[in-house]
Amino acid sequence: MNNLSKPTDVILIGAGVMSATLGSLLKELAPDWEIKAFEKLANAGEESSNEWNNAGTGHSALCELNYTTEKPDGSIDTSKAIEINEQFQLSRQFWSYLVNKNIIRNPQDFIMPLPHMSLVEGERNVTFLRNRFKALSNNPLFQGMEFTDQPEKMKDWMPLIMEGRTSNEPIAATKIDSGTDVNFGALSRLLFDHLQSENIKVNYKHSVKDIKRKYNGLWEVKVYDIANNKTEYHTAKFVFIGGGGGSLHLLQKTGIPQSKKIGGFPISGLFMVCNNPDIVAQHHAKVYGKAKVGSPPMSVPHLDTRFIDNKKTLLYGPFAGFSPKFLKTGSYIDLLTSVKVDNLLTMLAAGVKELPLSKYLIQQVVLSNQKRMEELRVFIPNAKTEDWDIVVAGQRVQVIKDTEAGGKGTLQFGTEVVTSSDGSIAALLGASPGASTAVHVMLEVIARCFPEYLDEWEPKIKEMIPSYGIALSENPDIYKEIERSIEQALGLSAKDKVYN
Repeated sequence: MNNLSKPTDVILIGAGVMSATLGSLLKELAPDWEIKAFEKLANAGEESSNEWNNAGTGHSALCELNYTTEKPDGSIDTSKAIEINEQFQLSRQFWSYLVNKNIIRNPQDFIMPLPHMSLVEGERNVTFLRNRFKALSNNPLFQGMEFTDQPEKMKDWMPLIMEGRTSNEPIAATKIDSGTDVNFGALSRLLFDHLQSENIKVNYKHSVKDIKRKYNGLWEVKVYDIANNKTEYHTAKFVFIGGGGGSLHLLQKTGIPQSKKIGGFPISGLFMVCNNPDIVAQHHAKVYGKAKVGSPPMSVPHLDTRFIDNKKTLLYGPFAGFSPKFLKTGSYIDLLTSVKVDNLLTMLAAGVKELPLSKYLIQQVVLSNQKRMEELRVFIPNAKTEDWDIVVAGQRVQVIKDTEAGGKGTLQFGTEVVTSSDGSIAALLGASPGASTAVHVMLEVIARCFPEYLDEWEPKIKEMIPSYGIALSENPDIYKEIERSIEQALGLSAKDKVYN
């Protein structure tokens, strides 16, 4: 062991919403544990969690149509939508606990009530949306959802989208008022500010270069202090790698068997942002459409009201693209250096299998601004070029691995937790629903990595997250009670309030 190694109980790598959530949970469950965090950038929530790098939807499957699939007989599989909504409810409960404990003083700093809508065009899609509505609307988690195929009603719901629409195609929409806009960058900063106030050492401008297992079972983390141009070594019993797209490289450095045969495929993105306050004021919702036939899930078009820096903003996207970087602040050789002997065949198989995705990304890369405006006008027929600017969104690294269902080199659209067999190290990989389900994912990390403490911690977990271990979709009375307390704590009951 390096003689200068500084021991601690827990090391968190990355200062995004995942590390912020795990650190906050552990601080409540084991207040005596010493925790250190290391972040390459100058502040928390600056990469994948940053408010300009994701849609902030608070993925709850209220409007995202790719979470409900149509079966061959025309019926709708709602299991994924219910699962994701249940997971988001855990996040809302934990945030409410933090507000009630005055750990977060003003919930409007990171969460706002906002209707979630789905919009489709064409007879087949209208039938799909109607069937989806019927399948979901009786579930307690989706109560209050409305469906309409009447253009006049849609003009009330989304005037900006309906104005100037001339198509004769059938059109339909659903609306539910219990949606939210979540600023995960602000949430990350609030949580890390609290952790620092609790004497947790958060080291910004510190880049983790290596992770090695020592002879005594501790993990040694090699860290470069950017500001002071020096290298440090820290040891810990448990390490969490929550570095967004940078997690894969660090996981590979650990050498654990679970890190083998896993690859990553980076996808970049763009949003169009409206710079005209008069246009922004005409829209108050997140409206999700349906991906074009043959397009990947990340291509679902959506027009989002956002609340960023206490200001109402309007974003449209996402436009996908390709960059070999794994982080927005990463290196152009990230993809190349992630290819190892053990994952080479997996990566090659994915390359062959995902040719349609590669073709789609190339098409997106070469899109002109005029073509982007044409796509925007599918949503906003009267959109003017001078009212919209381009924002480069965050990098997403989709996991590639061998699966039973998909075979060798299967691209995963989701969030993955990788842990060592002894639970001493964990890494988070993947993308959506990601941040929205951070509490669920971190509870999974805790269950896998600290099983010996679960019985002792369970009462506290249930205090923080009352529905822990309960399916709210199957317990409507419990859900109603919890929902009332969440609305009160997070200030989400003023559903009809318009924010400017």
